[in-house]
Amino acid sequence: MTDVTSAKSAHRPHHWRRDVIELAALFTAVAVADAIANLIGHQPDGPYLLVASAVALTATAAFHTWWARRHSHAPPPPDATGAAAGVAPAAGAAAPGAPVSAAPGETVLWRMRTTVRDVPGSLAALCTVLARHGIDILTLQTHPLAQGTVDEFLLRVPASLPARELSRAVADAGGSSTWTERADAHDLVDAPTRVLGLATRTALDAAELPLALRQLLGRCTIHSLPAVSVTGRATGETAPVEGVLEETVMRLRDPSGGVITVERPYLPFTPTEFARARALVELDARLGPRLPRGEQVLRLPEGDEITVRRADRADLEAAVGMHGRCSEQTLRLRYHGPVRDADRYLDHLLSPRFGRTLAVQTASGRLVALGHLLWDGDETEVALLVEDEWQRRGIGSELLARLVALAVEAGCENVYAVTQASNTGMVAAMRSLSLPLDYQIEEGTLVITARLAAPPARSLPQPPYEQAER
Repeated sequence: MTDVTSAKSAHRPHHWRRDVIELAALFTAVAVADAIANLIGHQPDGPYLLVASAVALTATAAFHTWWARRHSHAPPPPDATGAAAGVAPAAGAAAPGAPVSAAPGETVLWRMRTTVRDVPGSLAALCTVLARHGIDILTLQTHPLAQGTVDEFLLRVPASLPARELSRAVADAGGSSTWTERADAHDLVDAPTRVLGLATRTALDAAELPLALRQLLGRCTIHSLPAVSVTGRATGETAPVEGVLEETVMRLRDPSGGVITVERPYLPFTPTEFARARALVELDARLGPRLPRGEQVLRLPEGDEITVRRADRADLEAAVGMHGRCSEQTLRLRYHGPVRDADRYLDHLLSPRFGRTLAVQTASGRLVALGHLLWDGDETEVALLVEDEWQRRGIGSELLARLVALAVEAGCENVYAVTQASNTGMVAAMRSLSLPLDYQIEEGTLVITARLAAPPARSLPQPPYEQAER
């Protein structure tokens, strides 16, 4: 928009009527001067009068030139445009003392947050500096503090402008504690619309709360700490109803018990962000436990029908029963520890606060497999448990493909599975994803990480089952 406006103002139409009038005035002046010269030249003091007339005409011409330049219709020079009007200088021109703007071309999106003094003109000075660098301000949010104001921008920046130079220019304009991060097209959505969308997702699915908080607050680490550990002992983790805000850490009371801790390195949370996060948690508490109800019926090659659906703590009894039917070897491969403690983890694993769980049940309603997608701070873990009688039928691969699809939808960059090197079934299921995999073995424990950000060699495999929506 700035470049188009500058181009239009630099090529204004030329008026031929003005040229004709000026030419006629010139001829009239010459004729009048000739008549006066002939009249005065024959007088006794004629030469002196002619010299005085020449001086008067010279002074008049100089005055006219000065007046024309002062009131010309031509656009102002680049330095006046950049300083007075707040418009970026044209390519190839720069204001005195200002950095040279990048040539028109490729641009990138940046999110920037900086703190300015709460005085009149501080924001205007910052915007002027951004304009001199050819930066377009797409959105602006202000977060008032006790001292100063935090301004958050979404900027369209010339690709040739490095982030370091941008931060230096902001600092020269009075900004402090400046933070920049590359943005994408999703950030073009205005803040109220984004918050309403996150509230809708949270209202439909309790498992969305940690993801909604992460998308609301940007790059941060979220931990859900239960009030009671898996061993049944009180953890002592608690928070007041109104929550606690401490610079880069906020603690919110988890509606299901315990505390939700949100940490963000280097960038303190503002009271506005704290209020929005607390509102999402309060919405989750008011709506109570909820789960989107949807099922998919799959037909196995042997002809048996199974149903894949979301699971939560309401399936605890059925999950415990499935544990009782699994062999010790199957449970050992899944939990990597004493088999007798396996049931204690189920209440934690089935909680939507810690991730999402998919369950597989037979036509008779018997639970035969569970797949977990667990939020582990900045990372995401996948885990599978299939009853012995139903193993090697493709159920594990089907569950894993669906869990990875949920991770992609949640914006995860990678997922990892912790198993043993002897668990060939899990290794085969991870390889069937056709995603880049990293393997790490430590003391017999195998960690397989699938990178979701990289494009897969092909799309996720579709099982050779007949599918029907219910």
